[in-house]
This record gives sequence, structure tokens and C-alpha cells, in this order.
Amino acid sequence: MSTGVLPSVLGMNLIVLAASGRTGLALARQALDRGHTVTAVARDPRRISLDHENLRKVAGDVTDPASIAAVVFPDSVVVSGLGADVPGVLHDGARAVIAAGPRRIVWLGAYGTGPSADAAGPGAEVLWKFFGDRIPDKVAADNAVLAAGGTVFHAGVLSDEPSGPGRTVGLDAAPPFDLGVKISRGTVAAAMLDEAEQPRFAGAVALPLAA
Repeated sequence: MSTGVLPSVLGMNLIVLAASGRTGLALARQALDRGHTVTAVARDPRRISLDHENLRKVAGDVTDPASIAAVVFPDSVVVSGLGADVPGVLHDGARAVIAAGPRRIVWLGAYGTGPSADAAGPGAEVLWKFFGDRIPDKVAADNAVLAAGGTVFHAGVLSDEPSGPGRTVGLDAAPPFDLGVKISRGTVAAAMLDEAEQPRFAGAVALPLAA
């Protein structure tokens, strides 16, 4: 998988995983608004509540590598809004995407887990109440994407508020985890798409923050 800057940010072929979810829908909608061609992947594509001439809805399950390989090609960029309630799904998904060999992977993770645990500080311990035994799966998926040269966005508490101005920083500029500070899914989606278009954090964890 290439980690270099894409030759053009116009008309990219974006594969959006979990496109029927709230973050996935934000990713797909904003990608279309930016002029990209989007292949929106969901287990049930009928739940993808978007229609556009540059949108293709396909059925795919990250636990079925063949279904991912069928839609991911070397010139594509995978942007994932994938979440899971069942341990193992995220790591399976990461491995399936990596094996398919896209140009770039931009993956959604959780701030305070794995590589960002130290930066987040003790306040992130509350995540165990929300994620429990899913955290090792999140960490394994993140590590696989990072090792493949992808970017993992460690977002804090997500909200469904309208998108607002945002900025992206590395772990060296990460603030302590604060359960009371939220960031909209739309703002996170915009940051992930910025990274897909012009990579700044290849092989690293990035934090989307409200401006």
C-alpha cells in the first residue's frame, strides 16, 4: 500500500465502510459533496440513506474477506466508519481491507485506547465501561492499519450535532481525555477525508479536534 501523497485529490475512488452507520453516512455524504466517486459498503445497502449519480451501494461484510476484495482495488482509498459490538469484528475487518491492497486506509478508532492511552491520561479509563472486552479488538485493528501505513483517527466522544470547524493534531499535541468534550461525527468525517485527500499522518494516529 502506498503512503505517498496522491497525485490528485479530485475524483478519487473512495470506499466507505459501514456506510449505513451515522459516521459512515457522514463520510459518504461529504465525499460526494467533494466530487469523489463513492462505493458505499454495508451489510444491508438498503439502509444507506443517500442517492447520488456518483454513489454505488454494495453489500459487504468485513468478516467476509471475499466481499471486501470484490470492491477494493489498488487505486482506491478506504475510509472506515466501522464500529462493532462483537469482539473480533474490527480486527477481521482491518485484515480484510489490508489484504485487498488499497492505495490508502483511513480508519476510525477511539481516543484513549492503544497508542493514544498515555496521551489521553487517566480520564480515558471510563472507556472500559463503554467498550469493555472490545478494546483489545480495537487496539489490534488499529495496530494492523498502522503497520500497513494507514492513518488511524482516534476520536473522542462523538455527537450528532452539526459539523463545525475542526483541526487535526498528532499524539504529541493531544489534550487529556475529557468525557464532557464532544466532537460531531461530521467534523470527524471532514478530518478523515482531508487525510484521505492529502495524507499528513501516514502510519500514525491522528486526533480530530473541534477548533
